[in-house]
Formats: sequence, C-alpha cells, structure tokens
Amino acid sequence: MFSSSNVAVVIPSYKVTKHILSVIKAIGPEVSNIYVIDDCCPDGTGDFVKNNCDDERVRILRHTDNQGVGGAVMTGYKAAIHDDVDIIIKVDGDGQMDPSLIPSLISPIIEGRADYTKGNRFFDLEEIREMPNVRLFGNAALSFMTKLSSGYWNLFDPTNGFTAIHSNVAQSLPLHKISRRYFFETDMLFRLNTLRAVVVDVPMSAKYGDEISNLKISRIIGEFSLKHTRNFFKRIFYNYYLRDMSLASIELPLGIFSLIFGATFGTYQWINSANTGLPSSAGTVMLSALPIIIGLQLTLAFLGYDINSVPNNPLQRAKIHSRTMKNEGVKNGK
Repeated sequence: MFSSSNVAVVIPSYKVTKHILSVIKAIGPEVSNIYVIDDCCPDGTGDFVKNNCDDERVRILRHTDNQGVGGAVMTGYKAAIHDDVDIIIKVDGDGQMDPSLIPSLISPIIEGRADYTKGNRFFDLEEIREMPNVRLFGNAALSFMTKLSSGYWNLFDPTNGFTAIHSNVAQSLPLHKISRRYFFETDMLFRLNTLRAVVVDVPMSAKYGDEISNLKISRIIGEFSLKHTRNFFKRIFYNYYLRDMSLASIELPLGIFSLIFGATFGTYQWINSANTGLPSSAGTVMLSALPIIIGLQLTLAFLGYDINSVPNNPLQRAKIHSRTMKNEGVKNGK
C-alpha cells in the first residue's frame, strides 16, 4: 500500500551519542525520513550526528530547552505530518530497539488492521528471563494500571517506546496535551482510546547493554499513580457518559455505591457491636453483606463490559475514506 516515501522514523535524543549512529545505520530502506530530535542534549547529539552521519534521510531538529521524550516525539510527529508521510515510527536512540523489526511493526497499519502499533517484549518467555527483575516487576505493575486507565485490556508492556502510528490518527490527537515526560507512552494510549483507535501489540526483542536509563522508579511512582487515576476517571466519563451511555454506565455507579454503603454500614455495626458487647442480628449482617455482594457483581459486570469494549474498527479507514471523498469532490468541482 505504501512506498518507502511514506514512512518516517522519529528518534528522540538525549545523552545517546554512544548508540545513535548505529541506530540510524540499522534503519532499512523502507524508511525515507529520519528525524533526530536533539532535546537540548548536554552531549550535543544534534551536532554529533551532523558531523558523523552522512545518511541523506536524516534531518536534525533541535530544542532550545529540554522537553522530555514526549516533547521530542511530538516535535517529530509535527515534522512528519508536515512532510505528508503516512506512517510515523518512534525509535529510541539508546540502541535497545532493533530497527530491522520496523517492517513487522508497520505491517498491521499497512494492512489496515491497526491505527497504532507498539512493541511487546513479553511474548517470548525465554527472552523474559533476560529482562532485569526490576524492569519485569515494574512493567507488570504498570501494565495493569495502564489497562485500567487506557481501556486497552489486550495490551501489555505499556512503557515500550518502539511504536508506529498512522499519520491520519496522529493528526487527530491533541498533541499539545500529551504528557511530555516519562508518562508519554501510557498517556498516548489514553488519548488513542478517546479517539477509539485500534492498537496492536507486535512481538519484539529488547537488548540490555551499557545504556543508562534516566528513569528512576522512586521518582515517578507517585506521579504515575496520580496520572493513571486521572486518566481512568476521564476515560470513564468520556466513553460512558459524554459520548455514549449503556447498561455499564448504570452498573458502575450503582456497584461503587453499594460497595461503599455495605462496607461503611458493616464497619459501623461491627464497631458498635464491639463496644456494646451485643452481637449483631442476622438481618443487620445481611443488610451489610448483601450490598457488598451486589456491588461486587455490578462492578465485575462493568469490568467485563469494559474489557469487551476494546476498539476494533480502525480509525484510519474512516479518515482515509473521508479524505478520498473530499479529494474526489474537489476534482469534480463540488
């Protein structure tokens, strides 16, 4: 469907001079545009690439202040959209990602099965053993939190930065609102879900060498928890009350209310019984237990509905069809 002139790679660059040239060299001929974003790198990544790389596909974009990985990627997205590419790929400059996997990454988009694809390092159980334990545990925890906040229950490895997006979908995103720092990948998923875009995991391998990660779990755990909670409530409001309403829209508030009422009433009666020494009656116990049981069932019913509501109709098809009809209208003088 697409020729090489329709694919671009964005490489956010910050302290990656040791690996950036090998990353660029490994990018195949299926890519015609390579955007290296120097995110106010103290090592001068932009100048380093300019002086040591003769790949004609490379274009260097510079930030006068550090904007984080999300800010760098947004700059690359805007440049690629301006250059009228069809697919935009994001590859980190630290050498952890294998550019030879780009054809596999963009294949679901080319075939019209997805709007956005991302790598998943958890498909091969043998390779999981090579992953550092800290990263393994962190990704498992973050994956569950991301499922709740983004609504993509079919995805794993949410912090994986090896991604590809159809430019029509990228243009529909509120690029100025997407998180600029380490929450970028998971915030992208939340934003994509609000568009009802189809996201697909693509198996990949990861390399862990002498690269230095700037991500410290202790620094971001609080920030990530707050942002996941915010995105969860936003998503629920957008998808179940603002844009559409269904039985699930009733199940969730009733379930939460029943759980809170049952737990509160039961706790109060337990404390009262402990203070007076008098056992609670069977009716009192049931008045506490029944709302908890009903609330749990309603909440699980909502989760079941939410899990089955993962977007499966690619947005790029509608966008392409709309653009085609518009172009035909122009040609026909309409």
